Amino acid sequence: MSTVTEAAAPLLAMRGIDKSFPGVRALEAVDLTVHAGEVVALVGENGAGKSTLIKILAGAQPMDGGEILVGGQPARIAAPADAMELGIRVIYQEFNLVPQLTVMENIYLGREPTRAGMVDFHAMEEGCSGLLERIGADARPRDVVGRLSVAQQQLVEIAKALSQDARILVLDEPSATLTDRELDRLFALIRDLRQQGVGMVYISHRLEEIFEIADTVTVLRDGHHVITAPTSELSRDDIIRHMVGRELQDHIPSTVAHAADEALRVEGLTRSGAFESVSLTVREGEIVALAGLVGSGRTEVARAIFGADPVDSGRILVGGEEAQIASPRDAISRGIGLATEDRKGQGLVLGMGVAANITLADLRAITRGGFLSRGAEVGAADRYVDQLQIRTPSLTQLVRLLSGGNQQKVVLAKWLFTDCRVLILDEPTRGIDVGAKTEIYHLMNELCDRGKAILMISSELPEVLGVAHRIYVMREGHMEGELDREDATQERIMHLATGGAAE
Repeated sequence: MSTVTEAAAPLLAMRGIDKSFPGVRALEAVDLTVHAGEVVALVGENGAGKSTLIKILAGAQPMDGGEILVGGQPARIAAPADAMELGIRVIYQEFNLVPQLTVMENIYLGREPTRAGMVDFHAMEEGCSGLLERIGADARPRDVVGRLSVAQQQLVEIAKALSQDARILVLDEPSATLTDRELDRLFALIRDLRQQGVGMVYISHRLEEIFEIADTVTVLRDGHHVITAPTSELSRDDIIRHMVGRELQDHIPSTVAHAADEALRVEGLTRSGAFESVSLTVREGEIVALAGLVGSGRTEVARAIFGADPVDSGRILVGGEEAQIASPRDAISRGIGLATEDRKGQGLVLGMGVAANITLADLRAITRGGFLSRGAEVGAADRYVDQLQIRTPSLTQLVRLLSGGNQQKVVLAKWLFTDCRVLILDEPTRGIDVGAKTEIYHLMNELCDRGKAILMISSELPEVLGVAHRIYVMREGHMEGELDREDATQERIMHLATGGAAE
C-alpha cells in the first residue's frame, strides 16, 4: 500500500472546518488530513457533509471557520482559481468537459499553448499524447469527447488534472458508472499516482472499493468528524457503524415471496439493435431481478415495458390481459411505474418541491373542480414523507437540495402515490449510502408483502442475491437464463452474463 510515515508533514490538512446554511449546520469542527502518496477514503451517509467539505477545498464554497494548510503552509482558498494554484483538483461525478471539443482541447481549455500569437495545435497534441500515455488511456488527442465512453471521459478528466500539476486529487464517486474492467484500470492508475506522490481523496458508497484502494478512512456523520483510521484496522461493519451511528443487523434484508397471480408477462419483446425475443414474468408479491453486465440491454427492456421506447414485436400482458403500451401514459394507466436509473435527469424535476414531485405522476388524484388542490397535494405528500422517512425541512423544499438517498425516496413515493401494480426499479440504490440502501430494501420488502410486483435491475450481485426471489440474466440483448434464489450464486450469474453455462 502506501509508504506514508507519521513524521511526514501532511500534504493537506483541513482543521476544524465549520459551515452553516440557513437552518442547517452542514459542518462542525471537521478535520481531513492527506499525506503525499496516500489515498484517503472519505465516507458517510448522504447529507453527512462530504460534498460541502470538498466544495470548500475546491473553492466553490467559503468556510465559516477553521483553517486549511497545504504542504504545511496556511492556504487561503476563496475561489476555484486559488485551489488550482495550490494544485488541488476535484473530479466530480458530473464531468466538467465540453462534449463538442476534442480531448486535447478539453485538457488545455483556457491554457492553450501558443506560437507567434496563434494556438500551437502540434504542441497541444504532443502534450496531450504524453498525458494520455502516462495514465494508460486509449483515447486519442483529436477524439471528440462527446463520443467517448464514460470511463474514457473520466480518464480525460484525470489527464486534465495532471496537466495542471495536481498535487491533491479528489475523486467523487468515480466508479458509479464503470464496469469491473474499467474499475480495475482506474485502480491501477490510482496506484501509479500514489507512487508519484499525489495525495488523493476517494469518495465512494461502495465499501468494498475502500478496502481495495484506500490507505486511510475518514468517516463523517451529520456534519461531524467521527473517526480517521488506517483501513487495515477497520472492518466493513466498523465503517457502517461509524457512518450510521448504529448497528445494521441486515445490510440486505430478504423477505419470503408471497407469489400469487401473475402481474406482468413479457413475451418475445424485440427492439432492433437493443434486445431480441425477451420473455419474463413477475407475480404479485414477488421481487424479480434482471441482471447482466452494463450494456446487456436491461435498461432498454425496462424502458420498452414502460412505453418510453418503441418495440418492433412482442407482447406485454398486465394481470393476464394484453396491454397496448405505446407511451409512459399508457403504462401508468395500466398500473406500471418506472424508477429510472438517472433519478436527477429522468426521475425528478429538480426545480420543483418535494410535494410537487411526489404527486406529479397522478395529478388527477389531487384535482378538485378542474384545479389542482394544494391541500390534497400537501396531504398526500405528507403521508409519504412520513411513511418513507424522507428527510426534508419542508414539503416545498426543492428536490435538488436533498441528499441522493432522499431524492430516491421521493422517486419511490411518486410511484407509490399512483398505487401502481408493477414497479420497475432500475439501479434503485446506486449512489446512495449504506443506511439509505437498507431503508430502500426494507421498503421493497414491505411492498412485496403488500402484493406489489417488483422488477429490479441491479449491477450489484450481492444486492441481487439478497433481495430477489428469482433472477433473469441478460447478455448482449438476449435472455440467457433464469435462476431461483436457492440456486443462484455470483458465479452462476456471471457465467450466464458472460456467455458461459450456469454451472
